[in-house]
Amino acid sequence: MTPWILTYEGFDARRERLREALCTLGNGRFATRGATPDGLLRTPGTYAAGLYDRLTSPVAGHTVTNEDLVNLPDWLPLTFATPGCDHFRPEDADLLEYRHVLDLRAGLLVRELRWCDPEGRVTRVRQRRFVSMADSTIAALETTFTAENWSGPLRVRSGVEGDVRNRGVARYRDLRGDHLTGHATGVEGDLTWLTATTRGSHVTAALAARVDAPGKAEQAAEPARTTTRHVLDLVEDETATVTKVVALVTSRDPAVHDPRSAAVRHVRLAPRFDELLTRHTTAWDRLWECARMDVSEPEIAQAVHLHVFHLLQTMSPHTADLDAGVPARGLHGEAYRGHVFWDELFVLPWLNLRFPEVSRGALRYRWRRLGEARAAARAEGYDGAMFPWQSGSDGREETQTLHLNPESGRWLPDTSHLQRHVGLAIAYNVWQYHLVTGSMPGWCAELLIEIARFFASLAVLDPGSGRYEIRGVMGPDEYQTGYPGAASPGLDNNAYTNIMTVWLLRRALEVAPSVPGVHHGEPARWADITRRMRVDFHDGVISQFTGYADLPELDWARYRGVRRLDRALEARGDDVNRYKAAKQADTLMLCYLLTTDELLSILDRLGYPADTGLIERTIAYYLERTSHGSTLSALVHAWVLARTDRAASWDLLVEALRSDIADVQGGTTEEGIHLGAMAGTLDLLQRCYLGLEVRDDGLRLDPLVPDRLGTLSLSVRVRGVRFEIEARDGTVRVNGETLTGGTGRTFTFDQGGTIMAGTGDLGRRIAHHRERLGLTREQVAERAGVTPGYVEYLEESPGLPTAATISRLAEALDTSADDLLGGGRDRPPGHGPAAASPQLEKLDREECLRLIAPGGVGRVAFNGSHGPTILPVNYKLHEGSIVFRTAHGGAMDRDLRTGLEGVEIVVGFEVDRIDEVRREGWSVLVQGPYHHVPDEEAAQVIGAADVSPWAGGERLLHIRIIPQQVTGRRIHGL
Repeated sequence: MTPWILTYEGFDARRERLREALCTLGNGRFATRGATPDGLLRTPGTYAAGLYDRLTSPVAGHTVTNEDLVNLPDWLPLTFATPGCDHFRPEDADLLEYRHVLDLRAGLLVRELRWCDPEGRVTRVRQRRFVSMADSTIAALETTFTAENWSGPLRVRSGVEGDVRNRGVARYRDLRGDHLTGHATGVEGDLTWLTATTRGSHVTAALAARVDAPGKAEQAAEPARTTTRHVLDLVEDETATVTKVVALVTSRDPAVHDPRSAAVRHVRLAPRFDELLTRHTTAWDRLWECARMDVSEPEIAQAVHLHVFHLLQTMSPHTADLDAGVPARGLHGEAYRGHVFWDELFVLPWLNLRFPEVSRGALRYRWRRLGEARAAARAEGYDGAMFPWQSGSDGREETQTLHLNPESGRWLPDTSHLQRHVGLAIAYNVWQYHLVTGSMPGWCAELLIEIARFFASLAVLDPGSGRYEIRGVMGPDEYQTGYPGAASPGLDNNAYTNIMTVWLLRRALEVAPSVPGVHHGEPARWADITRRMRVDFHDGVISQFTGYADLPELDWARYRGVRRLDRALEARGDDVNRYKAAKQADTLMLCYLLTTDELLSILDRLGYPADTGLIERTIAYYLERTSHGSTLSALVHAWVLARTDRAASWDLLVEALRSDIADVQGGTTEEGIHLGAMAGTLDLLQRCYLGLEVRDDGLRLDPLVPDRLGTLSLSVRVRGVRFEIEARDGTVRVNGETLTGGTGRTFTFDQGGTIMAGTGDLGRRIAHHRERLGLTREQVAERAGVTPGYVEYLEESPGLPTAATISRLAEALDTSADDLLGGGRDRPPGHGPAAASPQLEKLDREECLRLIAPGGVGRVAFNGSHGPTILPVNYKLHEGSIVFRTAHGGAMDRDLRTGLEGVEIVVGFEVDRIDEVRREGWSVLVQGPYHHVPDEEAAQVIGAADVSPWAGGERLLHIRIIPQQVTGRRIHGL
């Protein structure tokens, strides 16, 4: 088991589609499934984020319109043939060796094979491919041939295939998938190009290709296909290489005159394969620095790395500027038609702490469709914004009206558009983004308020009970769609929807004063709803919805192990709505999103006083009645059990981590990975097991890490401050400070830290030690577990490596981390040019005191016996005063003793911080009287704010400076 490598040995036709999905390569702008470049048993797919098209199809006597994420032209085709033989196809070849290796750290897929042709000739083939994380338009494939026991010509045919359809999901094949039309092809010098346009959305996609190979190329442009042919003269035991570089550009892209000419230019300017690969792996190194989640247990580590990898291939910094949402199945296949559901609820909390700009882009996708959501609400008679359960290009409801049950073969009505709770997920993400970044832009506030208006208008006051009710909706459990025998679908008072509406309206009341256009009476009604919303209970637990208690129990012994009960029961003429049965967490989603204190506080506010026993009973009750028919189910239940049943939580976490790699749902992963479950497992490790909660006053950790996890090490950034966290052997270290498991603590934003280049040039020191040891960059990279490109980047650029990377580099270079960071160097800080567009900001008193509050090293300025004097001291802040220690009779003590009762000497005290990498910093100047702390107070100071002078010695005299004048400045870039 290798934590960074996923290996598939042999060719298994039955599992090839699963391998294709898990070997997908992408960069957040587009992705290509891991289909082989050759053969017939392949399901190729290339998908661009946000590129949709609608088609109308006749189904079961109805006409239905569906919008799909479009399968774009296939750039992979490359096949080869030995003399007198057909072109290679893995499914019918005599394979001596065959494997795929996915390198997660480098974002590289390698295929290695040896095959014997019918004439006994053995040929070794090695292929490497990537979708560039450095240049988001570029992808490349390198193929190296070695003739092991023969010499002669090898025919190689490469191409781009434009005649593709959406055919990746079997149950959709009765629907049209011919989204591309208007194909055009051509040849320009050594390049070929192909364009096609979507039928309804009229988006043009262009691919240009350059094939580099020995010998003369023969190029052809057919109506919907381009082809480049080479004949390689192979010599026994010598290699010959063919590389294919492609560019994908669409008319949705910014800064594009026309897609065809842009694609051609990108390919023409692209360097050779090796340089492209170096740039690509360097870009991945930078991502891994920010996304670092290291686990010592190898199997868990591999799953964690795989989940991070696929998350970043779908939602990368390249996605931040796109108009694209969070597709539930990634860019890895055609399941759910590439639509955007509520999965961002599980994705953005992880991204917030590492790539907030990507989270912001996903929220902007929702905000841009606010007008469509308002129109949808008005059409249903509601206020505010009603977001669709399934979203695509323009924000209208894309949920199908019919869906196929593959077990019965019947097309059935689909009422899942009643899952109005998708709006709650969007609002929750707005709030989480606000907590992590400290920012609530006007458009974010508008989004939250409009969603609050919608849910407030859903709530109707029942005169009889005096309670507000929300009727005719569905909760997250997609089995329960309505009451048995009812004329219309929907359920009343879904507990998740009602309670999260209360949570939302409380957040809206906080934001409303800063949002223009909030009407006078709205906050009062919102506040009333937060006190009188209805929640049902039965058997000592929270009821999933009104009437749930009246449903009979399912014969679980008969259906145990059946994950899709809805399909199984319908195929037998029954209806899952008749039973107390859930597909996935519904009521228990409350325990996933809210802390115990938050949930109990809401219930208490509503007049339903409860204790933790209610929550524990509710968890146990619904866990027994859940079939886990969704990959999200194991994840959520692992979370909610983390503090009450650690063994069960661990088992469910392992299942969630294996959900895609082992395809636990039986054939669904091959249609596209489950992005929400992948991201959710990562978030579970950090927010649940570490008890990590972002609050207004800082970062709260209340860890309870499973022993079987081993060591967990990660880095997060909150409000611009980095926190390095490591959990090991029952203890958690946060920026060097130790927490014991089971004890919580809040770290203020002043207690974070970023590894900076100290007082010197990190890159210069890395190069110095490398040259001292006579090592190449490649050797250093291998020792440190990074790529050569990243070593080059650190040596030549102002990088910001994490503490773990600094430690590995120091070990590789036979030195210390302090030495690499410039510790002990006799060189003042502040070298180098100013930052681009520097800004000088004046700081108010409150901000100044906040900056210096953690204590550290400051400088005391006074008029000494030999003139103006400035001395550094270790200090702390105690009851509003600056406290430090000096020696009795020392220079400072002598110069600042007046000998006169009531006479004060005013001194200056300065603290600063310099960030050489960003060319930023701040300084605070405090002016005020200098006093000796009386002996009777010294004991109190020692207990609360004692300091240990770095200078050592007998420094037992405590000094206090009382701030009178406090000023400060900050320099930062735009």
